[in-house]
Amino acid sequence: MSYRLVILTVCVVFGLLGLYTIQHTTQSRETFSNAILKVGSSGKDIYELQGRLKALGYFNGKVDGQFGASTKNAVTWFQWKFGMKSDGIVGAKTKLKLWNATKDWRPTAEDLPQASNGGGGGQGNETPTGNNNKLPASNNLGFTEKDMKMMANAVYGESRGEPYEGQVAVAAVIINRVKSSEFPNTATGVIFQPGAFTAVADGQIWLTPNDKAVKAVKDAMSGWDPSDGCLYYFNPETATSKWIWTRPQYKTIGKHIFCR
Repeated sequence: MSYRLVILTVCVVFGLLGLYTIQHTTQSRETFSNAILKVGSSGKDIYELQGRLKALGYFNGKVDGQFGASTKNAVTWFQWKFGMKSDGIVGAKTKLKLWNATKDWRPTAEDLPQASNGGGGGQGNETPTGNNNKLPASNNLGFTEKDMKMMANAVYGESRGEPYEGQVAVAAVIINRVKSSEFPNTATGVIFQPGAFTAVADGQIWLTPNDKAVKAVKDAMSGWDPSDGCLYYFNPETATSKWIWTRPQYKTIGKHIFCR
């Protein structure tokens, strides 16, 4: 092969690579701007971010153009599902991955900026206030603020669609296990016991809990136990374990059956 032919071949290859890069960069920028999106961001990019995440089923709040806790939860979930770093920050890689996953998405009236919006992240009381991390005065089991936060993560990941009583009951089950000699004697140990909680298995344990989940944990720590001492619960519509059906069923709250 002559020297000129080698040079020509190299130029063609690099030209094709450059075209590929330009095309993919254009794809990610076709709608999104170059800005890095994170909690506190707002505007057109966030409307689109929320719209695309909603189309995929990761975001179920109001498309309001405000990057709050609900939007971060959706981003984190999307990133985890697509094998990316789950940091809740939307850079070029996340934008491109999201664009590729929603190529047919087109904004509806709901996805466009409105004359007025409520702000906060799209799901009303799902945005943490930041002042709700103090342990209840009636905490007499030695739980720490770290325990409370992890339990709130578990309650939110496991039961955020359940009635409030059901969320308190999930927190109570964790506490009942801590007190039982059959389980680890710490909240973290109970939550991360292999196979114990679906939210740990599917990554939803790392979603940011809302104030409702934190309050549910506090109420359970203060002694409210809607489960009446149960150690297990399951959703009969989604349960895959045959063993859980062998447990004595005590009561149903929302979609969960609580067992002893």
